Amino acid sequence: MVLDMNVRTATITATVDGTIDLADHFHDCCEHGRHLTMPGDGRYVISDDFWTGRLADAAAASFASIYASDVLVARAAVIPLGFAANKIAPSKKVKYEELFDLIEKQALSSEVRTSARALLESGFRESRIHEIEDDLGGSLSPARKRYRAFLDVVRQLTEKKISRGAFLDEFFDFTRTVAGKLDFGIYSYYLDRIFINPCIGLDIKEFLVQEISKYPPLVRKELVSNLLSLPGQDSGLVRYTTRHMIRSLSQKALTDLYMMISFKTSQWARKQAALQ
Repeated sequence: MVLDMNVRTATITATVDGTIDLADHFHDCCEHGRHLTMPGDGRYVISDDFWTGRLADAAAASFASIYASDVLVARAAVIPLGFAANKIAPSKKVKYEELFDLIEKQALSSEVRTSARALLESGFRESRIHEIEDDLGGSLSPARKRYRAFLDVVRQLTEKKISRGAFLDEFFDFTRTVAGKLDFGIYSYYLDRIFINPCIGLDIKEFLVQEISKYPPLVRKELVSNLLSLPGQDSGLVRYTTRHMIRSLSQKALTDLYMMISFKTSQWARKQAALQ
């Protein structure tokens, strides 16, 4: 695919393994109102994918920096683009200058727009890129430390070493602390593990469902559709969640949720078929 950035020559070609076009896949995610996922296993993209170089795909990074719903992913996607621009000859940097100009103008995140402008003004100086890396790391590290601490709380709950009330207090504090500072993919993963864990009581799971129903629409849709499409989910929890969403959401939100559940259910079915 050629990512047409709608500026004169800012086009970057990218493919993954010669067959899967990651930028096209990201575009499909956005078209369906989703957080960015990886093709194949369907896991959510996290900032580390770009920051550590696991996704060395310029077109995908360009798209993610502008359109990713997870601000941390969008911020991380700028970093490999900056390093790529830093390494090429000054006479060939025009496509990156145009690309970063576009990112500054169109990125959903104000932090991404600021980073793009800073890199443009510095001429993609390496020290400036490292400053942006450090700033992102400063946001991520405390949230991930708090995440690891919360995992221990979940373990204590499964071992019946803390009360329901103490766990819920920890959950509220954890959610407030990491809001906007922890990758959605990580937050989603830990909630999925809670909902599927048979050692955690249904009453606690039902309370979490009530809280999730109050989350922003995109986050709620992803989390609830995960719950209702994940194989092996407790039937009582599925019934409760379905009833609660019918009572709580508008018809449009319910339709969007149903479409997402259908999509994820078909994904799981394809994965199971591939394993047989």
